[in-house]
Amino acid sequence: MGKQVRIQPDLEAESEFWVRGLRHVAGVDEAGRGCWAGPVFAAAVILPLVAVPPAALSGVRDSKQLSARQREAQWALIHEVALAVGVGRAEAAEIDALGIVPATRLAMRRALESLTPAPQALIIDALRLPEIALPQTAFPYADARSLSVAAAGIIAKVSRDRWITTVAEVEFPGYGLAQHKGYGTQQHATALAEIGPCRLHRFTFAPVKRESDREKKREGEKANRRVDE
Repeated sequence: MGKQVRIQPDLEAESEFWVRGLRHVAGVDEAGRGCWAGPVFAAAVILPLVAVPPAALSGVRDSKQLSARQREAQWALIHEVALAVGVGRAEAAEIDALGIVPATRLAMRRALESLTPAPQALIIDALRLPEIALPQTAFPYADARSLSVAAAGIIAKVSRDRWITTVAEVEFPGYGLAQHKGYGTQQHATALAEIGPCRLHRFTFAPVKRESDREKKREGEKANRRVDE
């Protein structure tokens, strides 16, 4: 049986930095890493140094455990309580150029750079940021265990969902982005096959690359037929 993780995140990881005199501890998480389309978003949240978690954040959980409506409610509460909230993103073209993990780290760095006050230590879900010279810890399921990371996960998820619903769906209609948010659903796969990829897609991801190659092949065949005529 796998290790059980806490349903209610707490401030244990943050406290390990606080007792060292590092007051501004940023929790960092991402959203959209596995999508076929759109940027990967990251968020960083610095919570106040307190002995017990703020009551206003009692509903903060791993964002995957919350409904869209619950995440929206928690997004507002996190902004009310947090000392600082930062959001960053890496575009689909950057994901294709760098790879998804380096692009995710880039989005995280951008989120951290937008924080005021600046962080003194980091808690990250799974990924370390070796290029940032700050004390940091990273561990699996950090969004289920650390309150600041769980808060960052909610901020990242809500920010990405809002962007792809209000911007991407308008600029790139026909893919159903408002419904699947760029993830690999059957609706998305069908749209890719019928319309082909757009510049919002991640062309290094296998399902998108496959449809892109098919589209190029069809265009090549059309060009050859015109030559033959």
